[in-house]
Amino acid sequence: MAVRALRGAITIDADNPGEIRKRTVDLLGVLFERNQIEEEDVISIFFTATSDIRSLAPAAAAREFGLVDVPLLCAQEMGCEVGPDCCIRLLLHFETDRARTELRHVFLRGATVLRPELTESGDEDR
Repeated sequence: MAVRALRGAITIDADNPGEIRKRTVDLLGVLFERNQIEEEDVISIFFTATSDIRSLAPAAAAREFGLVDVPLLCAQEMGCEVGPDCCIRLLLHFETDRARTELRHVFLRGATVLRPELTESGDEDR
């Protein structure tokens, strides 16, 4: 079994715990669904958030998603002038027999601008 990594990102409407929880869970749900990931497959998740997100760590929302035994880490995203505000990003490491070319990275809402070539129809509205 190989170790693979998936990228994902989503924007939030406002810096409040409820919005961070909802959008983080949405992102994880789509990522897990599109890639048929089970919790026991996940090795770790590294989250970043833009500096305008401070009210809740995305890792706390991941725990609510059910990832209670998975190592999670959060950090602040680099302060680049390019890219969306209020953005949560993640790098998920997991075990799979699937080839790297079969994996589907997920960029939702305003984060579709980061990797438009990887988005699917309706991702900007999720």
